[in-house]
Amino acid sequence: MTKNDVFPSRAGSRRPDRLAPLAAGWLGLWGVLALVSMLTDAGYPLGPNDSNGGDVSLLRLVPVEVATPLFAGVLLTAAVAALAMSRPAARPRGPLRAMLAGYGWAVALALVLVVPDVRVLIVLGYLPILIVGAPFGWPPVDYADVFTWALFARFAALAGGLLLAGAVLTWQRRTTGACVGCGRADTGRRWTTPAAATRWGRWAAGIAAAIPLTYAVTRFAWAAGIPLGISREFLTEMRDTGLVWAGFGLAAFATVGAILTLGLVQRWGERFPRWVVGLAGRRVPVKLAVLPATVVALSVTAASLGLLSNPKFWELTGGLSLTGAPMLLWPLWGVALGAATYAYHLRRRGTCRRCGRG
Repeated sequence: MTKNDVFPSRAGSRRPDRLAPLAAGWLGLWGVLALVSMLTDAGYPLGPNDSNGGDVSLLRLVPVEVATPLFAGVLLTAAVAALAMSRPAARPRGPLRAMLAGYGWAVALALVLVVPDVRVLIVLGYLPILIVGAPFGWPPVDYADVFTWALFARFAALAGGLLLAGAVLTWQRRTTGACVGCGRADTGRRWTTPAAATRWGRWAAGIAAAIPLTYAVTRFAWAAGIPLGISREFLTEMRDTGLVWAGFGLAAFATVGAILTLGLVQRWGERFPRWVVGLAGRRVPVKLAVLPATVVALSVTAASLGLLSNPKFWELTGGLSLTGAPMLLWPLWGVALGAATYAYHLRRRGTCRRCGRG
């Protein structure tokens, strides 16, 4: 144990130490709400009970009568586990440590990859348009149909999963003797050095930028009236129903995302370019790039799991056709973007204020 472990407040930020209590409080709150919902029959807003998008979620496979108590039990148990991890003296050994860490990671992954679905990704893509167009009544949608209780529950699960993942990671670092703040230990790993992260990060960023562009090309073509990979009749139907413009919006979001992804390996991703008024030449905060990219990577992966496991997706896209082929690459997109984001973090994290390594 080092001096920095005993006096973390003097060595650097205490933010990692707050993740476990925050996760316990957040999960406990939602666990109690789920328990009350079960006891009062207030309603389970996800899976089969979600009439507005529940069919694109993996939770559609879980019967409501099973999902309701399961959801409450998992959340409350995870809250207790996070609370146990918040104790600095909690250093179990052997199987108990593996079980606690394994359960924490399993719940965290379920909350960030199973509960959210393509609805989260769609809202993230359209959020700028919805915010800017709201005062002008455009797009012509009922916002009450967009921002539903089920959508809020998806984002709440995403937030809870991220908090729990951070709590488990911090706890594992503490119990293995690594720095709680940066994860570095006395035995370094070569692939995490800035030079190594630069090399494999370029490959990851290139893949993560190319995949959304393949999706965008087909959707831009449809918006321009070009039936790329589909029949003219199907394109006419999509234009009549407005689906082609929904695809155009997501294609625009994908294109912007691809450009920003390249910033993870470009100089302008580290310092604001000249045309950014008031910030030109200043260093880009690491979290300003890492946090949004992480959320998008998780949202893309969650969306792909729900879509690709749904038989209706294969019926609508005609199987292995140009319509759905770009979306088949979404799981790889999520993994590549996550890897590129982690490489960016490794390359720019610098010297740790908590342990002095780096």
